[in-house]
Amino acid sequence: MGMMDGKAVLVTGAGRGVGRGIALAMAEAGAAVVVNDLGVSISGEGQDEASPAEQVVEEIRSAGGKAVANHDSVSDWDGASRMVKASVDAFGRIDGVVNNAGNLRDVIFHKMTPDDFRAVIEVHLMGSFNTSRAAAPFFKEQGSGAYVHMTSSSGLVGNFAQANYAAAKMGIVGLSKSIALDMQRFGVRSNAVAPWAWTRMIDSIPTETPEQQARVEGLKKLDANKIAPFCVALCSDAAAEVTGQIFGVRNNEIYLFSQPRPVRTAHTAEGWTPETIAERVFPQFANDLYPLHRSGDWFTWDPV
Repeated sequence: MGMMDGKAVLVTGAGRGVGRGIALAMAEAGAAVVVNDLGVSISGEGQDEASPAEQVVEEIRSAGGKAVANHDSVSDWDGASRMVKASVDAFGRIDGVVNNAGNLRDVIFHKMTPDDFRAVIEVHLMGSFNTSRAAAPFFKEQGSGAYVHMTSSSGLVGNFAQANYAAAKMGIVGLSKSIALDMQRFGVRSNAVAPWAWTRMIDSIPTETPEQQARVEGLKKLDANKIAPFCVALCSDAAAEVTGQIFGVRNNEIYLFSQPRPVRTAHTAEGWTPETIAERVFPQFANDLYPLHRSGDWFTWDPV
């Protein structure tokens, strides 16, 4: 008996990389899988003639599993609804949604265009909303369901030239927590996962300096398939009490991230003025202000 026997799961962006690994692992655990993938470039343009989604479906079926392909865009509300309907039509139910589909438009902020920003928000943040909202009525009716949303250390910690991506990924954290709060009463869970993996999404990182080259060589050790077991566990009944959390997976390391809470406070009976804030509050908080770390500054060790 697999942990996902009898369940059906939608995995978006499942034609390659992290999503492919998750789809295959879900099927291996017994789930029927809707494999969604547009088959486009990392910027969201163009389309492959040979569908990556169909290839993954064939892998699953060849191993004795159940799967169907879907080629809709998560950024399209009607398309997201069709993904969920594909699961209900083919398998009679839907039990999990893994929001993995993504794109990149990396540009330093003062050169970023509205189109660069909007294109990434539409896929990551709006896409996660669209598929999650499409599945919500089914989850509510059956009194169960699990969402897994992909966030990123680029938002949780920081990175250069990714204001659009970071904003979307932090928006997903808020979305996940809100879903967890709103749908807990219906037995529905929602969690966010920050994956570390070497995929075509990060294959475009510059390697112009020795430091950049060393970082990329470290990133190449990050196996995209290592994210899958955690996502399967989160969607299974074994995680019935796990919701509203932020996790990270980095090869064989699993992290539980903190969430924003006050760490220092300042008060005065007289009320504050701009001058007294400058004189007292900023110095008082100085030792606890967060430095401008990037993800690579914090996660400096080789993956385990």
